[in-house]
Amino acid sequence: MTTQPTPMGTSKGTGTPKGAWTITFLLFLFMVVNFADKIVVGLAGVPIRKDLGLTPEQFGTLGSSFFYLFSISAIVIGFVANRASTRWILLILALIWAVTQFPMVGSVDFTTLVICRIILGAGEGPAAAVAIHAVYKWFPDEKRTLPTAILSQGSAFGVILTMPALGWVIEHYSWHLAFGVLGVVSLLWAVAWFVFGKEGPLVSTSAVVADERRIPYWKLLTSRTFIGCVAATFGAYWALSLGLTWFTSFIIEGLGYTQKQANFISILPWIFGAVVVILTGWVSQLMLARGFTTRGARGVLGSVPLIIGGCILATLPHVEPGPLMIALLVVGSGLCGSIYVVCPPMLGEFTPVSQRGAMIAIYGALYTLSGILAPQVMGNVIQHAGAMMAGYMTGFTINAAIMVGSGLLGLLLLWPNTERARLTGTSQPAGAIRGAVSPT
Repeated sequence: MTTQPTPMGTSKGTGTPKGAWTITFLLFLFMVVNFADKIVVGLAGVPIRKDLGLTPEQFGTLGSSFFYLFSISAIVIGFVANRASTRWILLILALIWAVTQFPMVGSVDFTTLVICRIILGAGEGPAAAVAIHAVYKWFPDEKRTLPTAILSQGSAFGVILTMPALGWVIEHYSWHLAFGVLGVVSLLWAVAWFVFGKEGPLVSTSAVVADERRIPYWKLLTSRTFIGCVAATFGAYWALSLGLTWFTSFIIEGLGYTQKQANFISILPWIFGAVVVILTGWVSQLMLARGFTTRGARGVLGSVPLIIGGCILATLPHVEPGPLMIALLVVGSGLCGSIYVVCPPMLGEFTPVSQRGAMIAIYGALYTLSGILAPQVMGNVIQHAGAMMAGYMTGFTINAAIMVGSGLLGLLLLWPNTERARLTGTSQPAGAIRGAVSPT
C-alpha cells in the first residue's frame, strides 16, 4: 500500500504525545460551553419575544447579531494564533464568554441584549479554529480526523447536555437566570484550563521545521479546496444557524408543542448530528487506512450528505405538520455534520503549520457569514408571509436549496490530495495519487 506524502507542518511517523487525549477532552468541554452559549437565545426565543415585545424581524436581528463581529474576530485571532500560545488565547476567550453573560441576569432591553450578544460572538468567533489548531499540535495528520470529530461533537453535546437543564431554568425561573448559569460554567472551564491546559509539542519538532515552507496566502485562499470548504460549510452552517435561533420557536409556534415539550424535541437534531459526525470521523479514517484518496475519504464523504439533507428538507412543505415533519427536519439538518469533520483536516493537508491557525480561522470566518444571513432571512420571511406556518416553510425551502447548492460545489471543488503539489509547484509524488496512509 502506498503512503500519502507527509502533510506540511507534520512529521511522518510521529506518535501521539502523552496527554493528547486529556487536552482533547478539555477542548471538547470548551466546545460544549461554546454551543450552550449559542443555543440559549433560540431556546428562550418565545419568552424573550413576549417579555421584550419583539417582532419576528427583531428576533431575527437578535439571532444574527451574535455573528456581526464573529468573522472579523475569528480572522484577527487566527493570525494571532499563528504566533501566540493557544493555551492563553483559549483562556482569554472563555473569560470573555463569562463576562458577557452576566449582564443578562438583570432587567435588560433589546439594545442591551443585542450588544451583549455581539460581544459574546466576538469572543466565540475564533473558538473552533483555535481549538482545532491547538489539538492539531497533539496529533500527526493521519490521526487528526477522530479528534476533529470529537471537538465537533462539542456542538451536539453542548445542546444535548445543556438544553434540558437550561430549559428547566427558563421554565421554572426565568430566561435571565439561564444566561447567568452559562457565565458561571464559562468561569469553571477557565479555571480547569488554567490548571490543566498545555501547548502541544508537535510544532517544535525538527522534522516540522525542516518541512516548513510558507505559501502566499493568496494562493491558499484561492485554492479550489479552500473555496470548496467554505462553500460547502456555508450551507451546513445556514442550517445550523436556523436550528440555533428558530427551531424551538417553530416547534412551539408552528407545531403547537409546549415549551417543556419543545425543550426535548429540540435535542433530536443534535443527537442525530452527533451520530453522523462520529460515523463520518470513523469512516473517513477507515477509508484512508484502506487506500482511498483524501478526495474520497474527506471531500466526497463530506459533500454528499449535504445534498441528501437538502433534498430531505425540500419535502417539508408537502407533509402534514406533526411527527413526520419533525423527523424530516432532524434528519435533513443533521446530515450537515459530516462537512465539519472533514474540512479542517483537508486544509491541514496543504497548509504550512505556521499558517494553519490563520487559514482555519479565515475558513471559519467566511462560512459563518451564513449565521448573519440565515436568522434574519427567516425572520423577514415569517413577518411578511400570509401565515406564520407558510413563512416557516418558505424559510426551510430556502435552506434546502442552499444546502444542495453548497454540497454540489463541495463535490466539484474538494480535491485536497492534489492541492499541495499544485500550490508548491512541485510534481505530485506517486503516493499522492492514491492519497492513502498506512494503518497505524
